[in-house]
Amino acid sequence: MIRLRGITKAYGGQHVLDGLDLDLPDGRVTAVMGPNGVGKTTLARILLGLETPDAGTIDGLAGLSCAAVFQEDRLCGQLTAAGNVALVLERRTPPSAVHAELAAVGLDAESRAKPVRELSGGQRRRVVIVRALAADADLLVLDEPFKGLDATGRDLVMAHVRARSAGRTTLFITHDPGEAEQLGDQLIHLDPPTADVR
Repeated sequence: MIRLRGITKAYGGQHVLDGLDLDLPDGRVTAVMGPNGVGKTTLARILLGLETPDAGTIDGLAGLSCAAVFQEDRLCGQLTAAGNVALVLERRTPPSAVHAELAAVGLDAESRAKPVRELSGGQRRRVVIVRALAADADLLVLDEPFKGLDATGRDLVMAHVRARSAGRTTLFITHDPGEAEQLGDQLIHLDPPTADVR
């Protein structure tokens, strides 16, 4: 289990996290909701080691490998969808397995053959999600992963995420209560800190 205790982070004198306590159970999906500016993305970045909290402790992260879906796509535009996914895979993974994963989220053969810079926003989002889930990671951090997907695409991709995140410790950040209910084993609602730093 990953245990966060008293996690505090402020920017420019304003708290975004103020004494947060949170447990991420092993092999379960923790869905985190809350209004904009409440520190959801900051929490994700702290877990990934991209931010350092001003105060507090985190136990259970040592030695864990991580994979993430950020709110930005962060793809290599000149590579195909399969080429982007292959970046996180072991060399012995057959190309057919990569194409099967991409097909499972609705990317057809024509789309899979193009550089991702030529794909639509929704198609690129599918690639980002498949890449994160394909990584052999102990901890998945998914920050608004379904942003930009239409309802049909979202349902298809959510089913893939549910299947591929099974048994892995996952932090799932969303604004959508329906998404949280469908994917989350536990639901955490973050509220804004009550005071600024003095």
